[in-house]
Amino acid sequence: MRWNLLAVSLAATVAIQTGVARAAEGMWVPQQLPEISGPLKKAGLKLSPKQLADLTGDPMGAVVALGGCTASFVSPRGLVVTNHHCAYGAIQLNSTAEKNLIKLGFNATVPGAEVSAGPNARIFVLDSIKEVTADAKAAIASAGGDPLARTRALEAFEKKLIAECEAEAGFRCRLFSFSGGNAYRLFRNLEIKDVRLAYAPPSGVGKYGGDIDNWMWPRHTGDFAFYRAYVGKDGKPAAYSVDNVPYQPKRWLKFADKPLGTGDFVMVAGYPGSTNRYALASEFDSTASWTYPTIGKHYKNLIEMVDAAGKKNPDIQVKYASTRAGWSNTSKNYEGQLAGFERIDAAWQKHADEEAVLAWLRSRGGQGSAALSAHDELIELGEKTKATRERDYVVGQLNSTAMLGTAVQLYRLSIEREKPDAEREAGYQQRDYPSIEGAQKQLERRYVPAMDRQLQQYWLRQYAQLPAKQRLAPIDKFLAGSKEQNLTRALDRLAKTRLGSTDERMKWFKADRKAFESSTDPAIQYAVAVMPALLKLEEERKTRAGEALLARPIYLQAVADYRKSKGEFVYPDANLSLRITFGNVTGYQPKDGVEYTPFTTVEGVAAKATGVEPFDAPQALLDAVKAKRYGGLEDKRLGTVPVDYLSNLDITGGNSGSPVLDAQGKLVGLAFDGNWESVSSNWVFDPKMTRMISVDGRYLRWIMQEVYPAPQLLKEMGVAR
Repeated sequence: MRWNLLAVSLAATVAIQTGVARAAEGMWVPQQLPEISGPLKKAGLKLSPKQLADLTGDPMGAVVALGGCTASFVSPRGLVVTNHHCAYGAIQLNSTAEKNLIKLGFNATVPGAEVSAGPNARIFVLDSIKEVTADAKAAIASAGGDPLARTRALEAFEKKLIAECEAEAGFRCRLFSFSGGNAYRLFRNLEIKDVRLAYAPPSGVGKYGGDIDNWMWPRHTGDFAFYRAYVGKDGKPAAYSVDNVPYQPKRWLKFADKPLGTGDFVMVAGYPGSTNRYALASEFDSTASWTYPTIGKHYKNLIEMVDAAGKKNPDIQVKYASTRAGWSNTSKNYEGQLAGFERIDAAWQKHADEEAVLAWLRSRGGQGSAALSAHDELIELGEKTKATRERDYVVGQLNSTAMLGTAVQLYRLSIEREKPDAEREAGYQQRDYPSIEGAQKQLERRYVPAMDRQLQQYWLRQYAQLPAKQRLAPIDKFLAGSKEQNLTRALDRLAKTRLGSTDERMKWFKADRKAFESSTDPAIQYAVAVMPALLKLEEERKTRAGEALLARPIYLQAVADYRKSKGEFVYPDANLSLRITFGNVTGYQPKDGVEYTPFTTVEGVAAKATGVEPFDAPQALLDAVKAKRYGGLEDKRLGTVPVDYLSNLDITGGNSGSPVLDAQGKLVGLAFDGNWESVSSNWVFDPKMTRMISVDGRYLRWIMQEVYPAPQLLKEMGVAR
């Protein structure tokens, strides 16, 4: 049954408003908005909350997902605006050491000059949502007491559901679990496959401040770029072709005609990736003591390696730019979260909150016993995961290096191809072939053999340091020892792989299992040798997941019931599904005697400029600021053009590129970051310090008007002066 987007049942979700919602905190599913209309109106919303709940209407119908970032249509000809760092992979993909678009910028003055964002670039336009909770739970229950069978039953249900949903060509469907499995919904999206880069400012604008300013305030980054969506001449999604035409969206956003100021209402619609506010205290402890410090340390080591190699080889610098940026962003985020945990004593808060829930459950006698047992089971599952976490992480990273990752993926594809499509592992079905093929075809533009060898060496050294009981026999046999000379010999063998060639990879993309198992290619031989062990580890993970499928929904329902009993509200953790968060433009006080105002200005850009990356503002920008050439985009209250601004909205990774809307639903900027003090809010929300950083829509227009002109796009968006 297909549900109307405006009428998706609130009762099906445990994460329902149960008390007085506070502006700022909460990543609300759109169907909850009518329930929190009071706080929305109090914060300053002028639209009807029911209008926002219509996900195909205005303005929500203009908001789209990029698969990890958010974007929005801003013209009737498929023009899409998002963050510069969300388009960074596409910019890098089209760059070379000789013509580095990251540094230079890109401006397609006519549509024919736009370049492909890559074979795997996608724009997902939400079409409908279907409530499937009862059916999903029935599938889980049908497996009885076998946890592995439970996981597989849910997987089979999901595959069947998606196959039916995608029977009509052009759509991509996904099953989302909410509140730990207390609700399931199927999202159907139009999948636009021809995505082209239309405009990106130079890095001296789009990446201004770089790693130094990342997560920091004051900020002066013009983090924006434009894509254009293309479809076949019949208006349906199609792979890249010169014959394709711009997509004509039903909805697109208009730029605000009223200047944004301090205290004004703002809201964000986007696709936040993951939060952990309902995670167990023990899960928090594991993350704070091991996961974040460990991953952060490794990423910093990898960044140093790539930077050192990039200084000697510009090809490495360009081809690994996007990968390096991801490592840098994650490592600094984790560093900020750890600092935040200490500042707000997050461990104490998590344990105190959990103990309050457990005490309440104990007080309920028999009514609380199931949730108490579920909590104990989740604790036990966490301990099982911790027992092998070092091995699982290192082996996963080793098998993600370019050549080994390619060999493992393509061999697994040949194994799954022997099965009926419905029985293949998710990620290896027929629906996944285009993305696998696309990734393999563009690998050479993001890979350099010498750099890949260094990365393999790094992870092999980490593997060699694992305790004997955590090692995998096939990898040990492949290395034939843990000394440096053993690793060197293994690397020398792997260097002889032929998978660095796109033609070779395309041959193996179509090869059968027998061909892999008789291959003499060393990377493929590694994949064949290690696969049985990897499949065993996968089965162990699925068994633990099957145990959690029963325990976590029971416990999280108890958490929701407890909060309801206290008159509090509950919203679901982020899971990459569409959410709305709202609040107001406001500064904050990071420490005693320091107050941050909510807006930065173009004069601040000039004041930071050194002429050296990452503060290499274009000369045209500096000249315009010096001449006070504001182009009619200045704010009279500031006396100049605003650049970035703060608001107290609740966002996380995945919200990047989200349109920031004013009280009338007009575009006033793009979300692109959080402040340093707020990153720990993924686990424990801190209303005093949590701030969202957005690029002001007026700065975006000013850059396109005065600095790196794109009059054709300004005219298309209806804001040319």
